[in-house]
Parts: sequence; structure tokens; C-alpha cells
Amino acid sequence: MSILNRHRGNFISETKLETVLEKGESTEVGQLSLSFRITGAIRSTFNQSSWEKAYNKHDNSFRLKIRTAIKINNQTILTKEYVRKAVLFWTRNPKVPFRIWIFIVQEDVPLYPLSVEEAQSLMFDVNKIIEVNGDQKGRSRDGDIHAEIRVSWGRHDFTEPVDISAKSNSTRLD
Repeated sequence: MSILNRHRGNFISETKLETVLEKGESTEVGQLSLSFRITGAIRSTFNQSSWEKAYNKHDNSFRLKIRTAIKINNQTILTKEYVRKAVLFWTRNPKVPFRIWIFIVQEDVPLYPLSVEEAQSLMFDVNKIIEVNGDQKGRSRDGDIHAEIRVSWGRHDFTEPVDISAKSNSTRLD
């Protein structure tokens, strides 16, 4: 794992790319597991008090854009783009002791965390399974596979615009 770009105390950490092994199955499609965490200033300021201040200033959503490029010998074979969104709202949920709370949207599925730590994890911890088709899988025998990751977000009441990047470890797809 290497950190290519730190931006005002925000960075991508714990990047890990692994081959997903399916015992006893021979398939044309290979699978890779990509995981990483977005850490630093954004994670620590992404809390209930900053949500309340932002909500009071009509800053009701936070959008995180994640772009990954899977590369073999520095040649891109697959690119994926993901968006995560946090939406602030007024709640009367008896399980949440605050007036303003959040839900996180991952791949069009709304998730309602019950703690700030759970909200931070849902927003900033990424675990993806990436499928590599037969042609791409065949090329992987010629070299190591790695992922290049870029994460960005815009200006909000609790953060400035940021664009950070990192590179994962290398692995092979058998």
C-alpha cells in the first residue's frame, strides 16, 4: 500500500487487493476483492455536531465519488465508478438521541446507522468485489494486477473540496 496524495490531512489507507478463491470451480470470470479506508480530517469531522450545523445552513447532503482502475503492468483493463451519498434529515426515531441524523446511500440502497461510528464506517470504509472477464483474466498471467483509487468530494459546511488517490498492493489472478 502506498499513499500517493495527502490532501489537508485526508488520505486513503489500508488498501488491499486480493484474489477471491473459489475452491473446485474453474470459471472464465475471475474475482478480486478491493478494500480500503478513507481516513483523516474528513472522518473525524463527519459527526453529529457537524451534521447539525450543516443542516441548519441547508447543506443537507454529502456526495463521495470513488473511481477505481484495475491495471496489469500499468495498462488499464477495467475502470469502475461508485458514488456514496449521505443525506441529513430531521428525525424522531427514539433509538437516535439527536434531532438531526443521517442516512447513507450505497449503490441505491439507503442504510440507517444508529451511531456516528457506524455512519463513518458506512461512508468511508470500502469493500468491493470486482469481476474480471476471461479476456482480462488471460492477460493477468502476464503480470501483476493492482488497483489505482481516486476519491473526491466537494465543498460543504464541514469540509473543503478534496481529491485524493492511492495505489493498492499487487496480486495475481489465477
